[in-house]
Amino acid sequence: MAYHVAPLEKLQEHFERLPGIGKKTAGRLAYYILSRSDAEAKAFADAILEAKEKIHYCKCCQTLTDLELCPICTDADRDRSFICVVEDPKDVMAFERTREYNGLYHVLHGVISPMDGIGPDSLHIKELMSRLASDEIKEVIMATNPTVEGEATASYISRLVRPMGIKVTRLAYGIPVGGDLEYADEITLSRALEGRNEM
Repeated sequence: MAYHVAPLEKLQEHFERLPGIGKKTAGRLAYYILSRSDAEAKAFADAILEAKEKIHYCKCCQTLTDLELCPICTDADRDRSFICVVEDPKDVMAFERTREYNGLYHVLHGVISPMDGIGPDSLHIKELMSRLASDEIKEVIMATNPTVEGEATASYISRLVRPMGIKVTRLAYGIPVGGDLEYADEITLSRALEGRNEM
């Protein structure tokens, strides 16, 4: 008869659903949690629940925040003539680590991917277009990942923005094609920002 501990297997299955976590790593994480004190395990569980309850999209840029507007949108020192359009909130953090970009952001929460049933209406493009109606915006920097879907999304948005008389640029290719911004180092992202081209 096989040895089974149902609650342990359930915990391991939940860890295994996380991106980049295989069966062995999920098992190690499950055993690690079980080796913690009750207080530490409860603090971990409470942190997950608190994050799920309190974190939502910024009303303006769609990044993650626990406030109505994120700290970037409320920062009076940011250059409000630039909006950097990214796929994911993790990309905002990647750019912020460079300390090179001082404009605003807009998070799409994905890319156009007909194969996955994701069209323009599934993304936060309408919210972006509403923001661009402001006279303040002079340039939109398309910083979607250099993938087929990222390129298609950047092209789609640039076709919407150009008639508004707003300059549209694309990140330079210091980032490898097929790569994710989240994993790019600060120097690569800085060079990509500096070498961006008009679309």
